[in-house]
Amino acid sequence: MASNHRKKFITNLIIGFVLVTGGLFVIAYTASSKTQLDEWYLVAFGIIILINGGLLFLGSALVHKVKSDLIRRQKQKDQSKKYEFE
Repeated sequence: MASNHRKKFITNLIIGFVLVTGGLFVIAYTASSKTQLDEWYLVAFGIIILINGGLLFLGSALVHKVKSDLIRRQKQKDQSKKYEFE
């Protein structure tokens, strides 16, 4: 089960970084663009969705990392108890 959480950690981490990077890229592109955007609020809304979605995936990745570590520690603890009683 710990490997399942590890896979989710890696997947969510990658998705989170891609979304946050995409949001920052859109900010940099629109800031350096010479054209004036008439519908700036749509671009701002898209940026907000990208960055917040990325932060959500990064938070989820953190939770799965902690779960994976706790499961691994519990297995090690159970393994050491098993050898103590033998």
